[in-house]
Amino acid sequence: MATLRADEISNIIRERIEQYNREVKIVNTGTVLQVGDGIARVHGLDEVMAGELVEFEEGTIGIALNLESNNVGVVLMGDGLMIQEGSSVKATGKIAQIPVSEAYLGRVINALAKPIDGRGEISASESRLIESPAPGIISRRSVYEPLQTGLIAIDAMIPIGRGQRELIIGDRQTGKTAVATDTILNQKGKNVICVYVAIGQKASSVAQVVTTFQEQGAMEYTIVVAETADSPATLQYLAPYTGAALAEYFMYRKRHTSIIYDDLSKQAQAYRQMSLLHSRLLERAAKLSSYLGEGSMTALPIVETQSGDVSAYIPTNVISITDGQIFLSADLFNAGIRPAINVGISVSRVGSAAQIKAMKQVAGKSKLELAQFAELEAFAQFASDLDKATQNQLARGQRLRELLKQSQADPLPVEEQVVTIYTGANGYLDPLEVGQVKKFLVQLRTYLKKNKPQFQEIISSTKTLTKQAEALLKEVIPEQIEQFLLQEQT
Repeated sequence: MATLRADEISNIIRERIEQYNREVKIVNTGTVLQVGDGIARVHGLDEVMAGELVEFEEGTIGIALNLESNNVGVVLMGDGLMIQEGSSVKATGKIAQIPVSEAYLGRVINALAKPIDGRGEISASESRLIESPAPGIISRRSVYEPLQTGLIAIDAMIPIGRGQRELIIGDRQTGKTAVATDTILNQKGKNVICVYVAIGQKASSVAQVVTTFQEQGAMEYTIVVAETADSPATLQYLAPYTGAALAEYFMYRKRHTSIIYDDLSKQAQAYRQMSLLHSRLLERAAKLSSYLGEGSMTALPIVETQSGDVSAYIPTNVISITDGQIFLSADLFNAGIRPAINVGISVSRVGSAAQIKAMKQVAGKSKLELAQFAELEAFAQFASDLDKATQNQLARGQRLRELLKQSQADPLPVEEQVVTIYTGANGYLDPLEVGQVKKFLVQLRTYLKKNKPQFQEIISSTKTLTKQAEALLKEVIPEQIEQFLLQEQT
């Protein structure tokens, strides 16, 4: 009988131990309790983190949002039609994030940052959490540089600064998207990256916006994030976060960005956790401190009202967490005043800090005159004989209102806006008929651009309406008025 020596036994055991390489992997899994309307309730994902990606048995990905004591509420990134109750779900250990890179410029993507413009994959080596914390107080500085929209009514009366959140609010079909898209067109050559987020809109409307951007050469500095009306509610809810993450990527690289959420009422309907949701999103707009490189992200959320009711639940929530609102009115729109901005009740809480000095010099007076004109006009409807001073004030107001009218997709550089307002506020337009104002201003701006380029140079280099620049206007405008009136008579 062969005996095994003790050292042999220990050698065999040692060899076995060395060869033993079984990996122990703990997978955090759970079971689907119920599923429907883009939300799944899952039992058993004990270690899951808020915002973590989870994977269902049949491949759908979801985000764990509601962490309750006995179940987890998961938002599905897809229709989830194949998910069955009782099937298993596993946690991935990754918080919801999207790839980010310069290559996204000029592309149309969905809420998962996948291209939907048929132009192939987008290369990206970095990724960003879709829910990043907003910059704290120390990381910010106050807003001080303008973000020009190209719309006189806004840049003069309700200026927007880089890093501000300015709400665009009004009924459907009052030109809210037009204000936002014109702002993007006006960033051409201004080194501002724009992100346009389309939430729950008709695919045809989004296609139209993209076409406008392409025709005007704006796509090269713009990213479009689109989840149309037929997308699952959860993806409509995610789209603004994806847009914000892309804009933040550039902001933290010392760039200026502007993001438009068109529109947040659709997002709120898609996800009813209203007020919490938007403050978290809008707080991410910021002007970063010099220590962080002074990048900025300006947010222009859009909210649709029902028959001008600004006091409804969604509008009041969003108004309370933005730095002002641009109110578009259906009555003005129907009266042919476009952009249909109600200057009286629109405000910018950043105010003149977001204007260049030249604009402050000319715009202050005209805002007051317009407000007085609106009051006078209402009163004048009932008064038959008005004294001369009132008639003059009404005539001046009508011309000021006329000069704020602008065609869509025709933003004006700030130098041309300064000329326009200066002409109106100093009474040069008074001898013209109201119907002639627009035609004259186009001629005046063209003349200055062609024959007096030094005016634009002074304003763009000094940002001020210097004595020299004003003298130039005082000489040119009366000449041009005289010439225009002669030409109109013939």
